Amino acid sequence: MLVILMDEQILAPEQVCQSCLLADGSGQPRWRGGQLRCGQAIRKLTQQQPDQYECMMGFRIAHIE
Repeated sequence: MLVILMDEQILAPEQVCQSCLLADGSGQPRWRGGQLRCGQAIRKLTQQQPDQYECMMGFRIAHIE
């Protein structure tokens, strides 16, 4: 599951990505093959952290299983 991390909130991608020109047709981030295609990976500090990405709009997105 993908979530958007903000200062003190966790948001569903639908709340943010619908207005993004890089989102797919359903307003979701472009997630394929286990990677976010509309952002860049952020280096993990520990192995216990979920995979995180920074999207082109500047939001931090985490992949939580």
